[in-house]
Amino acid sequence: MVIRSNSVALTLLILVCAIWGVGFVVTEHALGKLSTQALNALRFAIAALSLVPLWLSLRHREPIPDCPRLVRGSLSLGFLLFIAFYAQTEGLRFTSVSNAGFITGMLVPLVPLLSWLAFRHKITKAGWIAVCLSTAGLYGLTGGANTALNKGDILVLIGAIAFASHIVLTGHYAQKLPIISLSILQMLAVSIYSLLASWLFDHDPSKTLFSLNPEHWLQLLSPDIIGAFLWMGLLSTAFGFWVQTSCQKTLEAHKVALVFALEPIFAHVAGAIWLDERLGLMGWFGAAAIIAGMLVAELGDRKSATLHPVDLAAAPDPMAEPLESNQPRQ
Repeated sequence: MVIRSNSVALTLLILVCAIWGVGFVVTEHALGKLSTQALNALRFAIAALSLVPLWLSLRHREPIPDCPRLVRGSLSLGFLLFIAFYAQTEGLRFTSVSNAGFITGMLVPLVPLLSWLAFRHKITKAGWIAVCLSTAGLYGLTGGANTALNKGDILVLIGAIAFASHIVLTGHYAQKLPIISLSILQMLAVSIYSLLASWLFDHDPSKTLFSLNPEHWLQLLSPDIIGAFLWMGLLSTAFGFWVQTSCQKTLEAHKVALVFALEPIFAHVAGAIWLDERLGLMGWFGAAAIIAGMLVAELGDRKSATLHPVDLAAAPDPMAEPLESNQPRQ
């Protein structure tokens, strides 16, 4: 199915931003039943499987892969994604959904900064302004000088840095590798890394996938937990991927980027509705500064707008031209 209407494309993109924003609340709910590692192992297994039909329908359009490079790239990118999702998901145990959404949004201005540090790619004036705005936003969102960063905020910030690093490295690998195959394999890598980490480090087996307690598995098979994993695996990843790639055929990149800046706002709204979270005056200042930083980073140079990388895991339009390594995919 091809989306040809601009209004339909914009509506679907806003819907996907809402799905991603509510996904923070969904993840926090599922954390009550599983450890962070076990949750991510199951989530990414579902996400990988959900992209197999897409791979089957488009595999004839992908280039023949360099298998050793594909494996290396998948393992490397999967490891960064494993660190990113562990830090973000574990951080949700200690900080609010609103803070997690806005701090994760900092990955947008972090991408050009890390690209400059890693590959000496030029960072524009808009990029430096975005970094300053986001830093000021983090200061305000976490309470300013009177309040230190809590454990959750630090973990989510580490996650944002890992997500940004993942985008930069994806630009390095995605130029010569089949994108959908790379996406599926790195998702499988995340699932395997998480399962291994759960086996090694989770001391409470009742919150893992290794539990032999029938009551634990009955809880995981409850409608709300099944719904949470379908939301994270199918809606956030598979549906989000399809909408984003389809809409990029219709809308200019900067318009797509502008819509995706709504995601942390949806995360805050979801936190306010379901978890009764509220931002104070400093928090609103911080949130506004981070969103301003995202928009400056995305719209400062419309030829290389940055799109959302978190749940799509390096899966841009398979028919599009390869991205330059200093232009994050999506």
